[in-house]
Amino acid sequence: MAGLWVKKTIEQLHSEAAESEHGLRRALGPLSLVSFGIGAIVGAGIFVLSGDAAQYTGPALVLSVIVCAIGCAFAGLCYAEFASMIPVAGSAYTYAYCTVGELLAWIIGWDLILEYAAGAGTVSIGWSGYFVSFLQRTLHIPFPAALSRGPWETVMGADGTAVQGVFNLPGAFIALLITTLLIIGIKESASFNNLVVLVKVSVVLMFIGIGAMYLNPSNWHPFLPENMGKFGQFGWSGVLHGAGIIFFAFIGFDAVSTAAQEARNPQRDMPIGILGSLAICTLLYIAVVVVLTGVMNYTRLNVPDPLAVAIDSTSARSWFSPVVRLGAILGTTAVILVMLLGQTRVFYSMANDGLLPKVFALIHPRFRTPYIGTALTGGCVALAAGLIPRPIMEEMTSIGTLLAFVIVSGSVVAMRRLRPDVSRPFRTPWVWLVGPLGMIVCLLQMVGLPIHTWMRLLVWLVIGLVIYFTYGWTHSRLRKGSGQAPAMPTPVGRSRP
Repeated sequence: MAGLWVKKTIEQLHSEAAESEHGLRRALGPLSLVSFGIGAIVGAGIFVLSGDAAQYTGPALVLSVIVCAIGCAFAGLCYAEFASMIPVAGSAYTYAYCTVGELLAWIIGWDLILEYAAGAGTVSIGWSGYFVSFLQRTLHIPFPAALSRGPWETVMGADGTAVQGVFNLPGAFIALLITTLLIIGIKESASFNNLVVLVKVSVVLMFIGIGAMYLNPSNWHPFLPENMGKFGQFGWSGVLHGAGIIFFAFIGFDAVSTAAQEARNPQRDMPIGILGSLAICTLLYIAVVVVLTGVMNYTRLNVPDPLAVAIDSTSARSWFSPVVRLGAILGTTAVILVMLLGQTRVFYSMANDGLLPKVFALIHPRFRTPYIGTALTGGCVALAAGLIPRPIMEEMTSIGTLLAFVIVSGSVVAMRRLRPDVSRPFRTPWVWLVGPLGMIVCLLQMVGLPIHTWMRLLVWLVIGLVIYFTYGWTHSRLRKGSGQAPAMPTPVGRSRP
């Protein structure tokens, strides 16, 4: 069983990064990395999930945002140290491999699928909501209601009757479109993302400025409604529940770390990308939720397009409401791009380590992207976006992300003790305080999520362990290279010959 805890060394990781110079293309600078982070953060949280979270927090939604920001600041500092110390693809999976061993690295890598792939599916569903709203309310083009929701959801038809969903066609379409863009190349994807980020940040700033002119202070009272008699519905437990939901929107900064092998100067640029995007987006988030809950009562925000609905209640609706919807469409597009990028790079690292089939690590000879892994991931995300309800996917994304943050926050402290000699271009300040606090804040947000989300996480992890022991155990390059026999543990009650 000792083979379960075999670890990579920092030197091995650096060697692998040097060997990959002929693989992934190094085309990203600090501006592109900050833009990638903003592209992931400013999107679903502001344009889609803010209304969902407000149903549990009331006007105190801003407190949930602050709780998220604190936890992310702690985790972000830890990510920045790891990204500068280990500038290779794989994010938390790679960091866990060199600190806590292969088994836990596999668990966190499998968990990251919830963060990135399920996250991309969640945002694809949110994109669909704004896209259909833009078609119907702005362009006055009808769209079949049954093709805007999955089979387990109902939607209001054009005649006001409830219609059973069949397949979320726009959600699946955008996932496949972004998958194609990612296959074409990282440089082209970054250029597209930079343009989209510029547009959507401009829309967000306009929403803050225009919405501030229509604030109704009575919408903020009572600021923190009393608990409704069950955990997670108003009161401070509601703030935690809301934080667990809207936390989904903060995951972009750690997706930056998955592109480390495509950064031109990762030791310098990765901390800038991670911390810079997190700081900018936190300020935007706080301003947006304050204005959103001030313009419209929180009870009316549980819709697929809360910002647009809030603007519809003002005299600026005739000209600005279409702008908000268009900004949301572009904004969520960038989120899908970064989430799919992160997932395929995690798969790329796991396949290179032998824990997944080699197909996930195959690089296109012209585009120099992991094209088969990207196509398979994008296809699965499109299918999930078409069939699975958004609330299930967003909660799974949040709990998967929070678990990754807990492990990274603990691992950076462990590495300070295990390898104090390793060069750290960026060092987490007060690491003995920041690391544990990051773990505590993220665990508290996990506690705020419903019990059925925890059960789904447990089932997901069990499936992952089955795959590890049936494939990864026997194909691990690290165990084979270290001379460890890739044999399964002897079953209880039987002796080994």
